[in-house]
Order: sequence, then C-alpha cells, then structure tokens
Amino acid sequence: MSNGLGIRPPGGLDFVSVGALVHRLDPGIVPWRKATRCQIHVSGGEFNVAANLADCFRLRAGIATAMVDYPIGDMIHERVRAMGVVPFYKRFAHNGVSGPNMATVYSDRGQGVRPPVVFYNRSNEAGAKLRPGDFDWGAIFKDGIRWFHSGGIFAALSETTGEVIIEGMQAAKRAGAICSFDLNFREKLWNLWGGQGKAAEVISRIVAHADVLVGNEEDLQKGLGIPGQDVAKASKLDPGAFFAMIEKVTAKFPHVKVVATTLREVHSTNRHTWGAVAWVTGKTVVSPTRELDVYDRVGGGDGFASGFFYGLLAGESPDEALRLGWAHGALLTTTPGDTTMVTLEQVKAFAQGGSARIQR
Repeated sequence: MSNGLGIRPPGGLDFVSVGALVHRLDPGIVPWRKATRCQIHVSGGEFNVAANLADCFRLRAGIATAMVDYPIGDMIHERVRAMGVVPFYKRFAHNGVSGPNMATVYSDRGQGVRPPVVFYNRSNEAGAKLRPGDFDWGAIFKDGIRWFHSGGIFAALSETTGEVIIEGMQAAKRAGAICSFDLNFREKLWNLWGGQGKAAEVISRIVAHADVLVGNEEDLQKGLGIPGQDVAKASKLDPGAFFAMIEKVTAKFPHVKVVATTLREVHSTNRHTWGAVAWVTGKTVVSPTRELDVYDRVGGGDGFASGFFYGLLAGESPDEALRLGWAHGALLTTTPGDTTMVTLEQVKAFAQGGSARIQR
C-alpha cells in the first residue's frame, strides 16, 4: 500500500534537519538541587531525529546547525560524528568569557510520583544567531535530498531562526524533497520575544511550506492558533481530540499531507501508557497501546518521529510506518539519553508484537 507522498528514490542525502545542538546535563534520579555528578547527553529536537535515522535506521542524515569553536563544541561535535550524522556548520568563535555558547539543558529523570524537572541556560546561544544566508543549501543538496526537517524549538529561539527554516524548506522543495515540521510548542521560549500570537504567526509561515506535521492537539492549537477542545480535560489516549483537529488544520493548510503524534498517559514518572496516531493523505491510522517501564522519557517523541519518517521514506504503508515510529519511540525510553541506542531489528521485532524475553 503506497503512502502517497511521492518521495524521491535514494541518492545523496536521505535526510537533513536544521536546528540547534545542545548538551543536556543529567544527574539521574537525583534532583539538581542535591546533585553531585551528572551524565552529558548531546541533543536538540532536530538533531535527535537525524541521529536516530543515521544510527538505528542506517540512513544518510545531516544536520545544519551552529557550532562554537571551544571545548564544549568539540565534545558536541564528537557525538555528532559518533552517531553517523553529516554536519554542516556555521562556525562561531568563543570569546573565552561570555560566548557565544552551545546551550545547556538541565534535566533530572524524576522517580515514581516525582516528575522530571527541566530548565535551561540558552544565554548568548550560537543557534539563536543563525540567520538566512548562513548555509549554502545548494551545496548541501547538490547530490540530492529526500527529506528536510525542522521544529518549533529552533523556530522559537530568535526572530531569525524561523526565517532560516523557511529558507531551507524553500531550497529543499526546489530539490524535490518532502518537508516536515515538529510543532514542539515551548511557551517559555516564545514568551521571551512575542508570546503565543507571534508563535502562531511564525509557525504558520513555516507550515505553509511543510508536507508533514508532527504535534499533538495542544501543539496544533497553540502553535497554529487553531481553536479546539480543552486538552487538559481530554483523555491522553483518545485519538478523537487529535482527529477532530485535522479538519481544521487541513482547511487552513490544504497542502499538508500527513499529521502525526504520540499518545501518552503518564501514570508515574516510570510508568506510561504509550500509543500513536496519524492522518496520512486522508487515511487515519492508530497504533496499539502499550504499558512502558520508562528509564528516561526525554527524546521519546523524537524517537517516534524518526521511526515514522523512516517508514515513509522506506515506502511502507501508513499503518506500518506508524508502528515503526511507535516502536522506536517506546524503545528509546528504555535507555539513557536523548538519542537511540537500539537497532533496526529490535524496532521491527517490537513493531510486530515482540516481547522482552531474553535474546540468546
């Protein structure tokens, strides 16, 4: 069964995203106010999808992003290359005191009834300084590009980052690529320079160039300014609220071919019920639901997006593509960090109903 997207055959780069790289400091289950040590994870919503596609799904994936020439940048670059991602950098020199900087995310994992707590230091962030003209899209796409991606976190960083996304999407479209956008609405970031009204204006201009959207009903409401029901009162596992929004989204953006999201009911920090839904060229598909024992929830949504995109790039049916995204997102929550540690074979086995019996 075709997914109806008309994706280009393999050749050159399968996937390129544009966004900001960050490093996440993770003290595990210990709250930051009592932490004495931490792990460092390299992350970024747009990077995570590229990294997952390169490492788990064995595609040729790249990231266009800012890079600062100082030791933190060197550490982040090493991880980009370790994940098999092709980097396209706009380089910045660090002044030794105040930056520009690679942003820092602080996030403990929570435990049981205590939720994870996330906060940031994005002061003088290099990624926020990116502007149109910083990347030679013609050179990046010269050997071919099949899929181009970005997200709402990068769009929210400054008045110029949304313009970078639009410029990249326009170039990708000229090269024949599918364009996707993860709405990822972050109110704290948008409140720094315009609030929800500005967010809806900028994101709507970006979505005018997108074929594929990822985002739940709250993202669709706040990111696109589309009215809907009170999401706080809706069941987190009922796809009805999501599908009810699709008619409004496609009325405003009739060129959009795909909208997808995860469904997550959080019973405790470590126990979630997990599902996913998608609307693909007029067809609705719903995944199974599964109880998850969560080790680290950060990156699960990006894990879903990357598996779903892989399925579509591989020419799978909408139902199979959704199952691959659902399975990869679920498996990603079983390991530390924001990017994948699982294999394609494990994803396919879980998507087909595999169990957690020991593999010998």
